Amino acid sequence: MTAMRQRAFVVSLVSVMATAAVLSGALWIQRAREGWPFAAQTQSARPPAADADRASMNTVPSSTGAAASMARVPVDLAADTLQGLGIQIETVGRESLTETIRAVATVAPDESRISHVHTRVAGWVEQLDVNTTGEAVQAGQPLARVFSQELLSSQTEYLAARKATTLSGISSAVVASGRTRLGVLGMTPADIDAIEASGEPARLVTVVAPRSGVVVNRGVTVGTAVDPSTPLLTVADLSSVWVLAEVPETNIPSVRVGSLAMLDFPASGRAPFAARVNFLYPTLTERTRTLRVRFSVANPRGTLRPGLYGTATFETSGAPTITVPRDAVVDTGRQQHVFVAVDGRFEPRPVSLGVQLADRVEVRSGLEMGERIVSSGVFLLDSESRLRATGSAGGHAHGTPPASPGQSRPPAAAPVPPAPPHPGH
Repeated sequence: MTAMRQRAFVVSLVSVMATAAVLSGALWIQRAREGWPFAAQTQSARPPAADADRASMNTVPSSTGAAASMARVPVDLAADTLQGLGIQIETVGRESLTETIRAVATVAPDESRISHVHTRVAGWVEQLDVNTTGEAVQAGQPLARVFSQELLSSQTEYLAARKATTLSGISSAVVASGRTRLGVLGMTPADIDAIEASGEPARLVTVVAPRSGVVVNRGVTVGTAVDPSTPLLTVADLSSVWVLAEVPETNIPSVRVGSLAMLDFPASGRAPFAARVNFLYPTLTERTRTLRVRFSVANPRGTLRPGLYGTATFETSGAPTITVPRDAVVDTGRQQHVFVAVDGRFEPRPVSLGVQLADRVEVRSGLEMGERIVSSGVFLLDSESRLRATGSAGGHAHGTPPASPGQSRPPAAAPVPPAPPHPGH
């Protein structure tokens, strides 16, 4: 008898606990329904007849579940609910998007101001007047002196022909051709006049600088055997240099010949300055996927040294176009859409986007001037639209709201088993 009473007590305790769980779940549902911002709108905007339709939509076959989860439907909201959810409205207008493009820039010598120094005869370098790379030279300054057996023989023949012509008193074409030959072999008119005055051939031919600039490469030393194909020195005029900027591939359409940029080379000690693009290279750098653009920059003080790194900043502004705040666009991965306010309702509308900046986005199609869109608070609106499209919003009116952000659903109450008959029956 005692065992039967204990069993009856346990069964009664289980019944009480199950009843408490049911009441607790019902209380949580009631509180969640009152706190869910769309509950009142759902009950007032949807007629009772629509509940049956929503219930039938909950039985959509699983094969169409993925497509249904991507669908959106219009949402009705009252003015006080809009304010409570932080939803803001903006009128669509046109504006010019200003895009800032930053590119790595380097200083390089102007290739049109580079000269390679060669001798016109075969021989040996016996003297170098410029021995160090980086040394500044002036146009006409002696750079090297070369001994050439060919040039020495040509001078001797010229002087002999000139002497014979002078003694006979008859002008000869041989003298004229001999003088021309010496000029072709690299002697200047002053050098030829000097050997005519002395009557003796010059043992060494002097190689002079073709332009003023800086020696950027020295290819020979004293005693080097040379011929016309041997580069002796390379002289670059750095009074004007090139600045080469690497523009990212995605920004190429925004940069063209004549585009203005601010160039900044902090290590040069020069303040940032403006320059215009004067050339776009025809190919991309495959390793970095960038397009090289070129500026020609005056460098009178020589502070822009070749190899110096800096930045080029472009400010591009396109034609006026329809733009919306970046936060107004919902991107599902398959499409982008915004919510348009039409007669108190918020309709999701697909849009095609263009240039995307940090805070604004260009809309190429899908919106018209003067339309009103949701510019802030679109996340909750999109969630409600998606829930109604899949039929889940039907549960709001019947007392089962979805969990708010950061809140989990309570566990479903377990079914209460029927109490066993009393031992006395």
